[in-house]
Amino acid sequence: MSTRRNQGSTSAGSAQALDAFAQIMGPSHVLTSKRATAPYATGDRFGSGDVLAVLRPGSLVDMWRALQVCVDHDLIVITQAANTGLTGGSGPGDQDYDRDIVIISTLRIDQIHLINDAREAICLAGATLFELEETLAEHGREPHSVIGSSSIGASVVGGIANNSGGSQIRKGPAFTEHALFARVDEDGTIHLVNHLGIDLGTDPTHILDKVQRGDWDPADVTPPPEDSTGTDYAEHVREIADTPARYNANPKFLFEASGCAGKLMVFAVRTRTFPLEKDKATFYIGTDRPSDLEALRRAFLAADGPLPISGEYMSSHAFDLAAEYGKDTYVSLKHAGSRTLVRMFALKSWANGVFEKLPGFGPSVADEISQKLFGLIPEKLPKRLLDFRDRFEHHLLLVVSGSEREATQRLLADFFAAPDHEGEFFECDADEAQSATLIRFGVASAAGRYFTMHREEASAMVTFDVALRRDDEDWLEVLPAEIADQLLESVYFGHFFCHVMHQDHVAKAGVDPVALKKRMRTLLEDRGAAVPAEHNYGRIYPAPEPMVEHFREMDPRNMFNAGVGETTSHRDWEPAPARG
Repeated sequence: MSTRRNQGSTSAGSAQALDAFAQIMGPSHVLTSKRATAPYATGDRFGSGDVLAVLRPGSLVDMWRALQVCVDHDLIVITQAANTGLTGGSGPGDQDYDRDIVIISTLRIDQIHLINDAREAICLAGATLFELEETLAEHGREPHSVIGSSSIGASVVGGIANNSGGSQIRKGPAFTEHALFARVDEDGTIHLVNHLGIDLGTDPTHILDKVQRGDWDPADVTPPPEDSTGTDYAEHVREIADTPARYNANPKFLFEASGCAGKLMVFAVRTRTFPLEKDKATFYIGTDRPSDLEALRRAFLAADGPLPISGEYMSSHAFDLAAEYGKDTYVSLKHAGSRTLVRMFALKSWANGVFEKLPGFGPSVADEISQKLFGLIPEKLPKRLLDFRDRFEHHLLLVVSGSEREATQRLLADFFAAPDHEGEFFECDADEAQSATLIRFGVASAAGRYFTMHREEASAMVTFDVALRRDDEDWLEVLPAEIADQLLESVYFGHFFCHVMHQDHVAKAGVDPVALKKRMRTLLEDRGAAVPAEHNYGRIYPAPEPMVEHFREMDPRNMFNAGVGETTSHRDWEPAPARG
């Protein structure tokens, strides 16, 4: 898919903008060729389009100056970090844009400053969760998100902009009221808003320079919140209510940079950190009845003491798919670590871009090579995991604080000893815990690899991140035959205690994926679920009206990430003309 606007020669005004960008950050950091911009202008799963340029500023001041050029030349701005989003919201889409698009990549601006004895962190625009996790570990602390996206390079600001949730039961969606950002008002005036809780003066360039260098007096920093291993979200999850626990349009978690979906230019955020729990116990649970897992969930939610750290669901089919199609992810993480996996993904994306331009090759040659090479590696999974995979249809990976090990053991033993429950559990040793976690993580990429390897039989991926009602007993969806017959593959997994589930489907060749997704979404919403739950609206979901009003308030000119949430892509929120 491609945008309509950015075809053909560059206008005189756009050429002037390119010259101005080159003067600000140097010509080598102003990318204009299709080959150079493609990795930035193509979404991880959805969305692609042409852009005037990709800018790679090395400082917050350069970002600020580039924004002024964009305003002066009436350009659409998409601020992008790692481009790991799953709904296409960090790049252009197939929309009728009325202005040229500039992507401002923040990856070179990745500084992290710890404040208040490391109980909080100031993370600049390109800082990643992985780097934050490494930085905090030296201080016995951890960030909001500690597994999953942090392993593939996702940014801290991106998580907050999308209210990402993840596996952390006690912490809830990524959220902060403390940020440094730019907004542009109706007449084109740029305002730098400093809500970091740090006195940095009034001059924008001095503020931005100070933040980048971490140059401030500790006495000018407001105190941190009370230290704890979670937030008040834990009590919210305990309520067995007829509403979802967390979802992207929840007004409770929409505040300036938080949930902004790119409708502001965010330079830095101030986030809480949490005590690092080094002593943890991991339990692996299997059953053939979804109702038993739901009953177990409610038993934990009603129990005294802290909630588990995480509770991740996957089906036995998801386990098998991850073992086959997520093997490169699993092996790389287990034996080489997150940093190597990030580099491997970057190399694979680059190689796919090269092969796509060669006659006789396609856009997924590097994936096919990786699939075959890693298929040759003998990787023996722990015997007890394989035994449960063979015996039970539904699996729950439960991680608790070490202090809760014995209480959890008793609760699980009593639960499965009851005559009306079926299933078993065991406490994992270190290798089993690591392997189970990596298999669960591999599920998230397995359906995408399956689709890549079966392109001739498939039309597209149809994916959902769904926030089910907290009281929904029939949490595992059973699709009607008319829909199931249109699917080549389906995988279910998710953050079970929050009732946030991920569904990755591969539609058969000849199926209209747009119509199919609309039908499947209707089924979910009819049962009180909210879609999306944590990946935001991007280019594949229509944002509800309250969310659109939130976007309009932040970005009255509609110059930031125009068209997100299937809103109009035109200036001043004017309706785009109908396609004929």
